[in-house]
Amino acid sequence: MSDVTKDLALSGGVGGAAALEPLLRDVLAALAEGARRRGGPLPARTPQELAAEVARAFAPEGERLGALTELLAYGSADPADPFCAAHLHCPPLAVAVAADLAVSALNPSLDSWDQAPAATALETSLLAELARMVGFGAAAAGVLTSGGTESNLMGLMLARDLAVGRSAGVRAELSGLPGGGPRLRIFASEAAHFSTRRAAALLGLGEDAVVAVPVDRELRMDAGALAGALRASAGRGELPVAVVATAGTTDTGAIDPLRACASLAAEHGAWLHVDAAYGGGALLSERLAPLLDGLALADSLSLDWHKLGWQPAAAGVFLVRRAETYASLARRAAYLNPADDEEAGYPSLLGYSLRTTRRADAFKILVTLRTLGRAGLGRLVEACHDLARHGAAAVRAHRRLELHADPVLTSFLFRYVPADPARSDEVNAGLRRRLLREGRAVVGRTELPGAGPGRVRLKLTLLNPHATPGDLDRLLAVVAAAGEAEESAP
Repeated sequence: MSDVTKDLALSGGVGGAAALEPLLRDVLAALAEGARRRGGPLPARTPQELAAEVARAFAPEGERLGALTELLAYGSADPADPFCAAHLHCPPLAVAVAADLAVSALNPSLDSWDQAPAATALETSLLAELARMVGFGAAAAGVLTSGGTESNLMGLMLARDLAVGRSAGVRAELSGLPGGGPRLRIFASEAAHFSTRRAAALLGLGEDAVVAVPVDRELRMDAGALAGALRASAGRGELPVAVVATAGTTDTGAIDPLRACASLAAEHGAWLHVDAAYGGGALLSERLAPLLDGLALADSLSLDWHKLGWQPAAAGVFLVRRAETYASLARRAAYLNPADDEEAGYPSLLGYSLRTTRRADAFKILVTLRTLGRAGLGRLVEACHDLARHGAAAVRAHRRLELHADPVLTSFLFRYVPADPARSDEVNAGLRRRLLREGRAVVGRTELPGAGPGRVRLKLTLLNPHATPGDLDRLLAVVAAAGEAEESAP
């Protein structure tokens, strides 16, 4: 095959696999070489130096697949490196990546059956299986999403439409929000994901519609404070649209009291949405699944398999307990899901998603589940949980490190303790940038709720099930050494 023919080849059809084969060999070789050049969790470059290197690679034309792939691999933060442990950014399983390649090659789109015949049935079956795993019944429905942000938006959109319909007798998705009615309110903890406020803004409620409920030291929503906030809101004549409970906060993995949240939401006629994008992975583990007691009481929830599921992004899932609550998202497009096609038995998933064109992201999840099984994935979850518990114990025993709280899932907060306590925030923020600059480690950084100095904390989010306790001990030693260097720097 000539270079010109190779560059114009298509990935599908009878000849698609043969066309892909030499290109994939080039990609795999470039991935290996880029990782070898990087030699660590990320390149030892400043942002400006790396941007300049990328700009130089843009200039020439010609055979660029190998060269640009090598640059991407070299310039990546690699979550498969044990020293890359900052974010909910998992190293995907090779079997999931291989499955995703098949989807990319075939390019089905789930906005109509005739673009994705098998993928439509596969997603429907997978969602039914995941709904049963959550504890939902046969009336559940859902869709694959780009992640927790999209799922949270969908949950709050359905909650808004239901609340406005009940209180004002109008369909908000058609007529917009009625004027002159009660102020609509959403209740979420101070540690809830920022996408809750973003969703409120996008839905026309305004970010100020979100009532921030206080949390305890482990960053779990205080159920008593939620009850008080709901009572106070009702006393002001406001309309409680939704309670957003978090099952796995991004900082500590904290899980809100789900049963109490469900009871209080029901008492005030509010929708319960559970953001289980991180913590939903606990469902795979016999040890950790009890942490999610009450999850089945949610009206809607989000799961992300590109966190504790080891899938390449995106692999988000949105589920509702009762399919009829999905009504306001239903859409009919004559060129995609005409009514007579559906009556003739050709199903459509168009009305379940905010998107039209949509990849078959369910396929890689299904392949992974069938390959490893729930028990096999559960062992990966528990390996990361064990690693987090080891890390917390190591921090507690270290003379210069201080643990914030024991891990619930696979993450924990800590800090380096300088000789001068007034420099704590400065030194911890600086040591993290030092590690990035030197290409030695990717460590997270966050801030505890409240005001004043001493809030900056470092974060390890442990999603590499092949990392060892020894890897973690070495990472913590590197962090402490960077703290000492930062503390003594001019």
